[in-house]
Amino acid sequence: MIQITLPDNSRREYPGPVTVAEVAQSIGPGLAKNTVAGKVDGKLVDASDVIDHDARLQIITPKDDEGLEIIRHSCAHLVGHAVKQLYPTAKMVIGPVIDEGFYYDISYERPFTPEDMAAIEQRMKELIAQDYDVIKKMTPRAEVIEVFKSRGEDYKLRLVEDMPDEQAMGLYYHQEYVDMCRGPHVPNTRFLKVFRLTKLAGAYWRGDAKNEQLQRIYGTAWADKKQLDQYIQRIEEAEKRDHRKLGKELDLFHIDDVAPGVVFWHPKGWALWQAVEQYMRQVYKDTGYQEVKGPQILDKSLWEKTGHWQNYRENMFVTESEKRDYALKPMNCPGHVLIFKSDLRSYRELPLRYGEFGQCHRNEPSGGLHGIMRVRGFTQDDGHIFCTEDHILEECVAYTSQLLKVYSDFGFTDILYKVATRPEHRIGSDELWDKAESALMEALRRSGVDFVIAPGDGAFYGPKIEYTLRDAIGRQWQCGTMQVDFNMAERLGAEYVTESSGRAHPVMLHRAIVGSLERFIGMLIEHHAGAMPAWLAPVQVSVLNITDAQADYAAEVAKTLRHQGLRVQLDLHNEKITYKIRKHSLQKLPYILVVGDKEREAGAVAVRARGNVDLGVMSVEAFSQKIADDISNKR
Repeated sequence: MIQITLPDNSRREYPGPVTVAEVAQSIGPGLAKNTVAGKVDGKLVDASDVIDHDARLQIITPKDDEGLEIIRHSCAHLVGHAVKQLYPTAKMVIGPVIDEGFYYDISYERPFTPEDMAAIEQRMKELIAQDYDVIKKMTPRAEVIEVFKSRGEDYKLRLVEDMPDEQAMGLYYHQEYVDMCRGPHVPNTRFLKVFRLTKLAGAYWRGDAKNEQLQRIYGTAWADKKQLDQYIQRIEEAEKRDHRKLGKELDLFHIDDVAPGVVFWHPKGWALWQAVEQYMRQVYKDTGYQEVKGPQILDKSLWEKTGHWQNYRENMFVTESEKRDYALKPMNCPGHVLIFKSDLRSYRELPLRYGEFGQCHRNEPSGGLHGIMRVRGFTQDDGHIFCTEDHILEECVAYTSQLLKVYSDFGFTDILYKVATRPEHRIGSDELWDKAESALMEALRRSGVDFVIAPGDGAFYGPKIEYTLRDAIGRQWQCGTMQVDFNMAERLGAEYVTESSGRAHPVMLHRAIVGSLERFIGMLIEHHAGAMPAWLAPVQVSVLNITDAQADYAAEVAKTLRHQGLRVQLDLHNEKITYKIRKHSLQKLPYILVVGDKEREAGAVAVRARGNVDLGVMSVEAFSQKIADDISNKR
């Protein structure tokens, strides 16, 4: 007898080995119809897999996260089925699941077009309508090789070569189409009805730009049509908020091929940058950081000591002068260690906090560049705290408090917290790791926030907290970090004099709140859909005259507001006022001030708030107080 224990701890007995699907059928036909797969003793398996021992079983349906992921993976295989029917000479590569969807990489003699993608999607729908079963066969390695040789699937053969220890592999048959996968997959195409192909893109074999280029077909799949509709709506909203589109419309920045991955900031964009930087500079001052500035180019010998030259060389920009090799810094940390060790430090100086708006360069692949979100040249709000082990907790508590206020001021109030703990390969004693991990977790507890543990995700030199922001349309952005580092200060010879007059290496805490300013500004643009709060807006006020008769008064109002520190735009063009209002409204400004004869005579302004909200006529002093209140309260 085989005894199956279900999630509610009820038990069922079967006279012999039984499949997941058969267990589901014995429970009820409704469950059987919705069974995507099973989880046997915590391991995901196909619905057709046999259970031959007493086990715990969870039936996986489309409502489960695992079920949705299986549906998406199976949709990727369905892309392969459709492509091979429409384009028989295409060679299939890989088709993994990604966040909210899937993709398939394909080698084909010409670029796919949007028309091709539409044809592939239509063929997928036709295949789904056939309601065929997806058949799994565990197949000996030699037979797998023959299957793909006979089909001319060169990339599949390369993948088999990458798995020399696998003596049997899962082959999944979609009618005449066959693909290789660890699975599990859906038992029938009826589970795949709610999908959509979304875009075409380029990719490289194994993600290496030195290899041949492939084509990538992206798609999404969901458990029901309502979820798909919500996803499509979210994507459409994301397209409206795309920082590249808004950056052009609002005249903030541009990227040029003469400097790929580096940003050209326009006056308005640089005003936004300065608003962010000056705010963060004040945060430094208010929380005990000393601002420093390190050099851009550092000798190869330093990067050898840190390990970057050996392990990160291909991502660094290098140069040579007088037979010495140098690199543009990809990070600021080593420079801060050198500043620390430039003088003899005492334990009385610790914790010592350095902050820098440090410009870094990383040689990111051209295919990975994305507006100002993923660039090669970027500036970090980089901070390092040199301290003792006993300081870790108090510094992490203070940092989290600091970070929460900063994110709230920028409009982010939904934050996720993760503590990444010790990996298998690491440096430092277990006692030291215990202390660091405990300090990070306790810091979050004292901050009154919930967090999850990511076992083994810490760096080899220490654990870390990752702070992830959820934006206005629900997307997640991993942003701030607090990393405990037992390694770098020692590796670069940084020491301080202890209370007993001995020498010790400080613990180094790496922290960033906004991280890359370029990326964070891109996030801000998309989160606020370009409509920045008054304190951040590149232009806070536009002053418009109705006719030339009010030009001098409009200029006087603009001058008064500028003297108060506001970013003001004056528009004296000889155009209809309705046109001017519309033009400035499209720039998503917080306020537009209109002055005609009545306003001039009364020393007042007609105020329009963003969204075409008419606030009526008020004195210049009253408006100044209103916007000053908005700015001070970060509204």
